[in-house]
Amino acid sequence: MKYRVCKVFEVESGHMLSKHPGRCRFAHGHSRRIEVVVSSETLDANDMVCDFKALKLAVHAIADRLDHAMALNSADPRKSHFEGGRVVLFDGQDPTTEVIAKHLYDELAALVRAGGEFQAEGVTYRLPISLQVERIRVGETSSTWAEYGQ
Repeated sequence: MKYRVCKVFEVESGHMLSKHPGRCRFAHGHSRRIEVVVSSETLDANDMVCDFKALKLAVHAIADRLDHAMALNSADPRKSHFEGGRVVLFDGQDPTTEVIAKHLYDELAALVRAGGEFQAEGVTYRLPISLQVERIRVGETSSTWAEYGQ
């Protein structure tokens, strides 16, 4: 059996889906709800899977790039219209909710493997290397989400 914890984040972001045949090919935005589920077979010395503060700091370091930014396919010929603003490019992929979920998953998993450390208010918070990133669920609207994980 595993212990699991979840932390939820919210960001406002825009994107354009250059491969989409309908309206989604135009610039538009979403209030995204990001659910991060991590687990461990055991609890740490503080009887936790992971300190929620450590998880918050780790995910904020990743998700903040998307907040109030425009996500674009690096191959989109219209990307020059957004130069000078907050732009996140996805290499050869449309920034669909599925692609964003996998991107967040991969980034967080890399931080865990590296034993990520974060400072806040004079305290060092660490991601345990035994931590498992189970899934990242990204909501696009109140009725739709995409998930990537184990």
